[in-house]
Amino acid sequence: MAFVTKLDQVAEKLRERILTGQYPRGTKLKQVDIAEELGVSVTPVREALKALEMEGYIASQPHRGLFVPELNDLQMAEVLSLRLLLERELTREALGKLTSKGLRELKAAGSELDRLMRGDNIFAVRAANVRLHFCLYEMAERPQTLQFVRVLWAKYPFNYEDQRAIFKQVQSEHDAFLAYAEAGNIDAAVGAMCEHIEHGWERATVSVRRITAVRQANHASFV
Repeated sequence: MAFVTKLDQVAEKLRERILTGQYPRGTKLKQVDIAEELGVSVTPVREALKALEMEGYIASQPHRGLFVPELNDLQMAEVLSLRLLLERELTREALGKLTSKGLRELKAAGSELDRLMRGDNIFAVRAANVRLHFCLYEMAERPQTLQFVRVLWAKYPFNYEDQRAIFKQVQSEHDAFLAYAEAGNIDAAVGAMCEHIEHGWERATVSVRRITAVRQANHASFV
């Protein structure tokens, strides 16, 4: 088992909070507050934030400090095309190396996600979704590609306004993928994964445009 440093633990926790929306887009990140929340000193938080800035999870501006960057449609479209390209390859490579142990791990991750979907903790659901995808992608044993995909996920709006309305659809998509994977039908499983990513894109764009319209309306009311 690889040794995990305090910095690694803090960085992973911050990635998860950004992807799940616990730190929404536009949120300013303060080192002292984060250290207090996580029960660690400021030093690993400072180093973790530097790493996340290099990965694109956060950005910095003079006089503003560190914050979770906003997104736009054009950027999202480019990220989607890259996600489809790289995650298709990772999925195919992972399934080509899938062992019985790996399949059990994927099914366990899927079951955990299904269980959480029956509850009310939206952040826990989003975190479980991240774990399911990367449980698969790590099996591809392509660390460079995996790192690029992690960066792309940092630039993608997974924190929709409310995913509860589409839990059944997401669950169905995951179940279809896992069924194909268990049957050894790699082509169908890869296709199911790509469709799942594309459906996520459709849901995300609707949500982002709705949020943008509300913000613009609010801003106009003060002008």
